Amino acid sequence: MATKKASKKKTVKKAVAKKKVAKVKRKPNPAFMKPLNVSDALAKVVGSKPLPRTEVVKKLWQYIKKNKLQDNVNKRNINADENLRAVFGGKRTVSMFEMTKLVSKHLS
Repeated sequence: MATKKASKKKTVKKAVAKKKVAKVKRKPNPAFMKPLNVSDALAKVVGSKPLPRTEVVKKLWQYIKKNKLQDNVNKRNINADENLRAVFGGKRTVSMFEMTKLVSKHLS
């Protein structure tokens, strides 16, 4: 009989512990949403009008996927064509993490 009482107490504790936490919607950082001017080299890829940094990265990835510039073996690498080579400082292959660093030089 003692084991039955102990198991009932455990189930009660588990039911109390499962409270739902309300999800809070994140606000975007206004610094990321500020439109930035695009250099001439980057304008050949994403367009010439001022864009927020997030939109520039989105358009870059659209260009990379459309032209199949992502490396087949190592998906983290991007094989640059003529337009991207100007943005990447003449490099033929760039990692996706290095890409954001190189693109930031073309935004002002």
